[in-house]
Amino acid sequence: MPREQAVKARKERNAALVEVMLLAAMADGKVTQLELQTLLRRVIERPEFEGTRPEELNALVEASAKRLSKAHDLEEILTSLRERLVGHKSRMLGFGLAAAIAFADHRATRAELGLLKLFQAALGISEDEVAQIIDVIEGGGSLSEALGEPLERLYAEVMVLVSAADGKLKEAEARELVESFASDPLFHNVSPERAQDFVSEAVSALVAEGLPQRLHVLAHGLTTHAQRLKAYRLATKIAHAGGQEPTAAEQRILHILQATFGLADDEVARLDRQA
Repeated sequence: MPREQAVKARKERNAALVEVMLLAAMADGKVTQLELQTLLRRVIERPEFEGTRPEELNALVEASAKRLSKAHDLEEILTSLRERLVGHKSRMLGFGLAAAIAFADHRATRAELGLLKLFQAALGISEDEVAQIIDVIEGGGSLSEALGEPLERLYAEVMVLVSAADGKLKEAEARELVESFASDPLFHNVSPERAQDFVSEAVSALVAEGLPQRLHVLAHGLTTHAQRLKAYRLATKIAHAGGQEPTAAEQRILHILQATFGLADDEVARLDRQA
């Protein structure tokens, strides 16, 4: 995906996230100062909006309000939200942000709860996921607690980083990616559709945010030594896909992953031999 497309998709996603919060704020017919403060606080704490200047945020809120005012009905709005919130994680985040606004004063009105139900159905959020999000919000926690990256998603991203090291995804690497999802016990709970979401999200994040930021995310998401060893093992499988030796670009990514994860040379050598 060209960088321009990734940046455009990020802007559209962020606009959709602002719109779900505005809709939640307007659900009972009035927007309170507390709801506006909550909207700004939630935006500031989310990495999706990192780098957005105050004037850009103001323009985004104004454009989102204008867009909502021009919609013919709620179904049109929900359809637009589904199109711009691509992937289950983005849709979970959208629902979570709307719930944070609805519960800003620690209780949601009947109108706000009704709107959340519509969001839940439109975005495909399960009852368990709703309960988890509401528990975190009512406890005053960050949405990151409810929306933490699934380990499978982070493992998939490690494989994507190696696959994209030389700027293109070779056939053998693509096949190894698919086979890893199909056969590795790490992914036994991941459906083909969810696996595709993981890969697509990883590629989009890499293009839009760059390698340093994604390495930062991986380092904070894969916290135990065992998790980091598993991630590096998957990376070496991709680098050795098709029985070929890793390219110079792939070796560079492997060295960066080793340093990021703090793996010892003997551990890395053993995993390379196994691959």
